[in-house]
Amino acid sequence: MKRLLLIAYLFCAQNIFAQELTAVQYVEKYKELAIREMKRMGVPAAITLAQGILESESGNSVLVKKSNNHFGIKCKTSWTAGGVSHDDDATGECFRVYKTAEDSYRDHSNFLRNNQRYGNLFTLDITDYKGWAYGLKKAGYATNPRYPEIVISNIEKYNLQQYTLGAAANAPKYDASQFDDDAKEENKVILENDEANLSTLDVSNTVVKVNGTKCVLANKGTSLLFIATKNNIALSKLLEFNELAEDGLLAKDQYVFLQKKDKIGDREFYLTQKGESAFDVAQKSGIQLQYLLDYNKLSENRILPTGTKLLLKPKDKINTSQKNNLHTVASKEGLYSIAKKYNITVDQLRTWNLLTSDSLRIGQQLKISE
Repeated sequence: MKRLLLIAYLFCAQNIFAQELTAVQYVEKYKELAIREMKRMGVPAAITLAQGILESESGNSVLVKKSNNHFGIKCKTSWTAGGVSHDDDATGECFRVYKTAEDSYRDHSNFLRNNQRYGNLFTLDITDYKGWAYGLKKAGYATNPRYPEIVISNIEKYNLQQYTLGAAANAPKYDASQFDDDAKEENKVILENDEANLSTLDVSNTVVKVNGTKCVLANKGTSLLFIATKNNIALSKLLEFNELAEDGLLAKDQYVFLQKKDKIGDREFYLTQKGESAFDVAQKSGIQLQYLLDYNKLSENRILPTGTKLLLKPKDKINTSQKNNLHTVASKEGLYSIAKKYNITVDQLRTWNLLTSDSLRIGQQLKISE
């Protein structure tokens, strides 16, 4: 009997151990959430993942298992949802409870974005992970004196910076002077930018950059005159910047530029999505429509077949390796940032290059198309 009990105990222990995530598995599981939150609220994906690894013990902590709380956020007086008792700096402290890990990631972004004491973080360059790490400690996020060093170590050890760099162009910029502690939901800026899915935005306050040019994300049905008025720009200039003939209501969610767009894109090409026209691509890529048409020998703006490869630069500005459908891996580059650069997916990169892991070496050449 004792032998049977021992075998059963060892079997259960093995199952429990097998269910624990490594840091690498944790990153793989939650990196898309971190990237999406970066696009929505402007918290660097590398910082979010590094904090998640530390605060949740790579998703294996007791707190995570009983509350889905990946970032150790305590209840506070403003928290009206569920809480759970957990020992931390003191015995039996109240920590927030979430239905899912996704809810925890969203609340982490909201917590930083809408709390006045973290406002200065959003004035930093979004790629400055060391500044963010030390800034979090200075603002009182954690009591551990080595908190910044641990966060930085996680970022560098697991190459988390690749996820920030890959999405940096799509991250929103905020005016820190407008941050309010525990802001009401109706005053929060929500930015969901998944290329083809652009959501609600207060166009009077939030300006982002696409290809180095200032613009706002506006909803379908928004008046161009309203956008021009709110941003103190003459309507005629707004129409000129966006290559539009007349005022009216937007037919779809899209970028509306507040400056003249550039003549070339910040990457070599773009693969069209279903129902996209040349104009749609020009707006998404932040380049002037006529130049896009010229680069691709198109005579007019029209709907293009899904998956059409459009050059965003003249051919003489695309280097030889890219002409040969190859990319040479540079320092600190990862699969996500490379895929983002060429408007392809990480899975495509893995398939075309027969990759079995996300590890890359400097100088390695990768196929960027079939």
